Formats: sequence, C-alpha cells, structure tokens
Amino acid sequence: MPFRGLSAFPITPMDQHGRVRTDELAVLLRRLAEAGVDSVGLLGSTGSYMYLSRSERLRAVEAAAEALSGRTPLIVSIGALRTDEAEALARDAETAGANGLLLAPVSYIPLTEEEVFQHFSAVAGATGLPLCIYNNPATTHFSFDNALLQRLSGIPNIRAVKNPAPSAAEAPERHRALQSLVPAEFAIGYSGDWLAADAVLAGGVAWYSVIGGLLPEPTLKLMRAAEAGDAAEVAHLNGRFAPLWTLFRELSSYRVVHAIANELGLTRADPPRPILPLGTADRQRVMAAVAAIQA
Repeated sequence: MPFRGLSAFPITPMDQHGRVRTDELAVLLRRLAEAGVDSVGLLGSTGSYMYLSRSERLRAVEAAAEALSGRTPLIVSIGALRTDEAEALARDAETAGANGLLLAPVSYIPLTEEEVFQHFSAVAGATGLPLCIYNNPATTHFSFDNALLQRLSGIPNIRAVKNPAPSAAEAPERHRALQSLVPAEFAIGYSGDWLAADAVLAGGVAWYSVIGGLLPEPTLKLMRAAEAGDAAEVAHLNGRFAPLWTLFRELSSYRVVHAIANELGLTRADPPRPILPLGTADRQRVMAAVAAIQA
C-alpha cells in the first residue's frame, strides 16, 4: 500500500493555457525518485489539480508513470465537483499507471456528511486501487470527524486518510482517538508541513509533504528522524525549516513552491491565473529560507 512514509507532492508545471509541461514535470519527478521518497503525490493541491482539465490530468499521470518507471509508487488526486467525473478520473489514473488515489470532497454547494459518504463510496468502487481520504477543510470547507472516518474506513479500497496535522501538544491524543476507531491497517497520515513531523512522532505513518516535492533530501532527513522517534533531531531539523514554514503560512505554500521551482531552474512555470507569482522581494525571502535548510 502506498500510503506510508514521505509522500512528496510536486507542482504541475503548465503554460498559460493550462497545458502541462510534461518535460518539466518529468525533471521534478526523476529528482524525487532518485532521492528515495516513499511515494509521489501527483495532482494534489500543490499540483494544481482543480486548475486542469481531465485530458491534461491524464497527460500528467501518463508522463509521471513514464518518468517514475515503477521505481516509486504514484498516488494521484482525483477530486472533482461531480461524482461521475471523479469516477472517470479514477479510472483514467488506474489505466495510466497510478498505484493509489487521493480524493477530496470538493464542492460548490456545501456537502452533508451523507453526501460525502456516498461520494467516496462510489468513487472507491470505480477501480481496484486503494484510496486515501483527503481531509483538507481549508480548501474544501468540509471537515471529516472521527465518526465519518470510522464509517468510511469500512468501505473496501478506502485504506488511508490524509489529515491536517494538529499542534504538537494535541497530536498524541487526537491520533490515538482516531486510531482506536479504524482498522489496524488503515493508514493515518498528515499534511501541513510545519506540524507534520510532530504528528508522525505521535504515531502518524505518513507525511504528505509540499516541500518534499522540491527539496526531497532534507525533507527525508526530517521524516526519518520522526519515524525513528528522535524528538530532539526533529526539533533541530524543524528549526532549520522554520523560516520557510513561516513563509508557507504567510504567503501560502502553493505560491512559495512555484517560486522555488523557478528560482532553482527546475521549471519556468508560474501559478495559473488568477493566482499571481510572488514578487522579487518575496522571492528573495523564500530563497534565503531555502538556503538555511540546505546549509
């Protein structure tokens, strides 16, 4: 099952018309495979999935499967407004070579819990791939409580959750509370880079990482320290990341990683409009934070 360890989420380089630059995407993905990340998370929020057409998402998955060549498990986000669209995206991903699926309850009309349950049940049954629940209330405005996660964990193929990481103080109790309700093999992982390592220390089995998609080596060091239960090393390494975590929260991680990818010469792609790229002063701040990590 691919939902363990460090899952690195790269950006999806695209031109101003929303066409994926597959050559640049392949460069990003080969770096991740060579670094030894545990999985690649394609077309997540960092990967601009909601800004891409179905055909461009398919091109991205096909390019990713070719670039990774089976070396690294590939998790593909398949969120869509309609259930039938998400089912079609799931089938596309399976056919193109994905190893797992990530599904968020994106919507325009706010969804009820029963609507979310029915949506996930239908999409999980559309393929034979394992599916991870993408709990991202900051963008979907829907939050999964433990009771709903317990109910969903009983559906065949739903094998994991990507939860927003709580504070370090809250993480142990909140992790244990959910763990007590779901099957032992159900993988509880976390996102929110500035809190995720502490959530792994508290028992989480996966870190779904934004910065891991661009700086895999230092991110892997932090993850391995957390997996080993080395709280002192986690604190030390998190300290080096701290300036970047501050900018993630201030400017949004989405804007920041697009800037880093360009400044490192890995892509020439700005975020899709209406999102604007960072200005010169903010880019300088971002790269100073990156230099602190790489020092």
